[in-house]
Amino acid sequence: MEELAKGDGFKVPAAHHPFMRHGLEKLEGFHDDVTDLEATLFDVVKLGGQDADKKSNKLIKQLRAFEPSITMIGQIKAGKTSLVNAMIGRPDLLPADVNPWTSVVTSLHLNAPLPDDAPTASFQFFSQGEWDHLVENGGRIGELSARAGADEELDKVRAQIAEMREKTKMRLGRKFELLLGQKHNYAELNDDLVQRYVCMGDDFEDLDEEDQQGRFADITKSADLYLDAKAIPVPLCIRDTPGVNDTFMMREQITINALRESRICVVVLSAHQALSSMDMGLIRLISNVKAREVIIFVNRIDELSDPAAQVPEIRDSILQTLADNNGPENPEVIFGSAYWANIALGESMDDIVDDSAEAMFNWAEVALNVDAGSMETNEMVWHLSGVPQLYRAISERIVEGPGAEIMTASRKRALNLVGGVRASSAVVSMRLDGDTLEVMAPQALDSHLDKLEAENLKFLNDRLDIVFQQFGSRVDQSHKRFLDRALESLLQHLETNGEDEIWQYSPDGLRMLLRTSYQVMRRNVSSTCQQVYGAAADDLAETYRAAFGVAVENFTITPPDAPEIPAPVSLGQTIALDLQTSWWKGWWKRRKGYRAFASGFYDLIEAETAPIVDELKVRQADDIRATAVAELTEFIAEQRALLQDISNKSEIDMNDLENIFGIKAQQERDELFEYIFEELRDAAPAAYKEDGAA
Repeated sequence: MEELAKGDGFKVPAAHHPFMRHGLEKLEGFHDDVTDLEATLFDVVKLGGQDADKKSNKLIKQLRAFEPSITMIGQIKAGKTSLVNAMIGRPDLLPADVNPWTSVVTSLHLNAPLPDDAPTASFQFFSQGEWDHLVENGGRIGELSARAGADEELDKVRAQIAEMREKTKMRLGRKFELLLGQKHNYAELNDDLVQRYVCMGDDFEDLDEEDQQGRFADITKSADLYLDAKAIPVPLCIRDTPGVNDTFMMREQITINALRESRICVVVLSAHQALSSMDMGLIRLISNVKAREVIIFVNRIDELSDPAAQVPEIRDSILQTLADNNGPENPEVIFGSAYWANIALGESMDDIVDDSAEAMFNWAEVALNVDAGSMETNEMVWHLSGVPQLYRAISERIVEGPGAEIMTASRKRALNLVGGVRASSAVVSMRLDGDTLEVMAPQALDSHLDKLEAENLKFLNDRLDIVFQQFGSRVDQSHKRFLDRALESLLQHLETNGEDEIWQYSPDGLRMLLRTSYQVMRRNVSSTCQQVYGAAADDLAETYRAAFGVAVENFTITPPDAPEIPAPVSLGQTIALDLQTSWWKGWWKRRKGYRAFASGFYDLIEAETAPIVDELKVRQADDIRATAVAELTEFIAEQRALLQDISNKSEIDMNDLENIFGIKAQQERDELFEYIFEELRDAAPAAYKEDGAA
């Protein structure tokens, strides 16, 4: 059930200062290249008429809808939300202090093209099933405690959930059950609206009031907000996630889901906490993302007494902790202050606290270069905040990764469109010259293309069956080897130390084995797609020749690239052996006898890791297959439309042929063809090429 309503006030404009563009230069260049490609596609319309117009406009629409996303994750109280607010120029948009229960992922869609009647704010509530899982089972911790027979821990979790449930029912009254699973849409966005769904509030005496702060926070799962950001030259999605550590591990799972939907991950740490073994959950999550796609932003350096001296020490500590715990290798680490950034966006610098001002002057001595002398005060503070450096790192990764991919794919589709239009032009020219054409009948062409599509889809699925069967076998073997080794280690420990000394065993070995299997699968899927897509392109090129017998200069069918395979972020999920705390000690003390330890451990860890294994073998494999099949299906559909267009032009009445193109002179068309082919083939700048980062 959805509702579309107006917000309770005007739409607050985003702050805009010229200095907010610092660090976004590569995205501006990317925007210019998108504009150039759009201009080339408009030239195709001149060559191909109405049908080419539809296809070109579809490509242009896809380019304009491209919205790379960045997921922000980090420690609780690291100032992540304040940083997000500063990045978009809205210091007070998202609440920085939220209910400890709250697990809202807030997606800020910046400059997204929207239909006139589309909502600018959308809030999705937890479904009845998701709520029941938390309330009845205690979430992930409840599941784990129940499996291990940890009744005391389970009782504590249930008591906490009962408290949350009663407060939520008090807040929402009889509407509570009806709201689950719903989505609330609003035509206008304002700050009060965000506070109502995302922020925690404590004053709920008047339950009839609709604008209470935090009224829906407990049951809100996700928020999608659509804003203009003048400083940012392209559409962009920034996902602000809850902290990764919470009582029921709801946030961990929600953060994992958010990471699946982004190629770039910004990890926000506090300069006071930096990164320690206590942040293993955070390290596990980012260890499964490509190192090049991870950026670490160390926030709150404004609270350091001597940032110039302390920052190098903190950097070394972070890199050492990552190295010691199999984290990403050599990630980019940026230091800054969301507090300073938000001060820079304000009208006055007078509000800055004395200690922070002293830290800023200290940091400026090492962070500013000689060019800073020409900066205004706000611009200088903005630079010291680290936001320009963060945006520069994000821009580079967008342009080199998903940006390069969308441009390459669009150019390939444009080349294929031009090739089809040129073949169509050749057919028309031959007919106008009085040549006799032997063409395949439309019905025969349709039958041929149906057969071609069925054969290539079968080829793809058969090859993927082999890839995924091999992957499943490797995963199962890795899973069993890990369980066997862990069990052997447990038995050796019991024989050597007896039952009184608690045994510890890290599950990181399992994660590494599964990650390696996934990487092999990813390479095999890419290789398979390239082979099958190439074969389909060859079949289609032969169809052009067989159906119309027209030899066209520079005519080729360019296959699409293999789809990007998402990172196996589910490997970062916490499992029982990660919890070397009082929980694990309780499990240990409840066991008596070697057999009880062995069978209990094996069953527990097998049950704990089975969902991760199934996630890789089933859900992610199915998603990868669906993406690969969809890419091939769309590719063939585009070529089918071009071939049918040529078939139609081979039968059109001669009296209508003269008006079939916007440009009638054959020589002028040929010159445009050559120009467009050159533009599309040679336009890719070096900045878009992959750098081979792992």
